[in-house]
Amino acid sequence: RQATEEATPTTEPDPSIKLSEAQLAIAKTVHTGEISCELGQKVTIRPMKREGFFFVSRGINKFVMHPEESRTGAIRLEDPARGALWLQLGNKSMLMSQKEGKRLADECQSPDQVNYAKNMKAVNLLEPEKAK
Repeated sequence: RQATEEATPTTEPDPSIKLSEAQLAIAKTVHTGEISCELGQKVTIRPMKREGFFFVSRGINKFVMHPEESRTGAIRLEDPARGALWLQLGNKSMLMSQKEGKRLADECQSPDQVNYAKNMKAVNLLEPEKAK
């Protein structure tokens, strides 16, 4: 499997994929760089020359991803050819293999996400909100 992963070309985005203005706007909000994850893992996200596309890697896993709009407001990067998904929330991100149906990396946090998580307000759903 490792030989297959390493031999799969991932250097250029699919030229048939045309990004919308909304997708290009989403791309501007993607955290980039080396992002630390649970269990000592790291995911690297680098913008590519072609606007809106990112090279995402974790170990032998290498993907060319682009944003997809989300109904939930989460930032989604997808590599449709390889069946991979990067999901970026306010406080954490995760890398998933849709083909294998599992997470490749979880609890990933950029410095901005670490700060966001520290400032999250705990909410008790069992107690009614007090009137102000």
